[in-house]
Amino acid sequence: MSPTSYGILFAGGLFLGMLLLLELGRRIGNRRLARDPEGARQGVGVVEGALFSLLGLLIAFTFSGAAARFDARRHLIVEEANDIGTAWLRLDLLPAGPAAGLRELFRQYLDARLETYRKLPDLSAAKAELARSISLQGEIWSAAVSACRESGSQPAHLLLLPALNAMFDITTTRTEAANHHPPWIIFAMLGALSLVSSVLAGYGMAGGKSLSWIHIIGFAAVVAVTVYVIMDLEYPRLGLIRVDSADQVLIQLRESMK
Repeated sequence: MSPTSYGILFAGGLFLGMLLLLELGRRIGNRRLARDPEGARQGVGVVEGALFSLLGLLIAFTFSGAAARFDARRHLIVEEANDIGTAWLRLDLLPAGPAAGLRELFRQYLDARLETYRKLPDLSAAKAELARSISLQGEIWSAAVSACRESGSQPAHLLLLPALNAMFDITTTRTEAANHHPPWIIFAMLGALSLVSSVLAGYGMAGGKSLSWIHIIGFAAVVAVTVYVIMDLEYPRLGLIRVDSADQVLIQLRESMK
């Protein structure tokens, strides 16, 4: 099961759990009011304020972190396109023969990099493409070093090889960024706080003549959808919120290599 499926199940379970606990809290509040009308609400406001503030802060920090990581992943795609484009241009420093062979390896390498993310959510296929791109890195490096030695050109050594290093390094950076997520205990804590807050919110609604379904469903839906969006932002290749549009810079670069 993919992380997105877990996110949908988590958000759906949270929504249903909050509805049940809102009603449970209301019933507890009604019983307490029946026994002690004057003291039933003493001190409740302080606890509610503290807990809802903590819930708001946790949502804000997790949402902010997920959004920041989403933007960072898009920036890394552009950075990789720049690094590959720079190395591609510096192949002109080599003799025509070795440069032609390296250009073909570059095309294969960029195809592998694009396919690595197109294959998702098939993790096995994506890992196979990643392994292919890493293998091509070795071929490109060996061919580039050999071509630089053959040419005897100092600019080729000084300009091409560092550009290749940058092109290879960004692959590792992007792979690690894709695996960088907050610990699951954060989401567990977010879910637990939402459920406890539901009990207190239901308790605060006690005493009314009728149940306000608009407030109950609205509160549960807003929190559950917010949690889902946070989780979806963390996996931008698998859910509704995606960074696929940022791949266009790599696609355009590949088209310019024809």
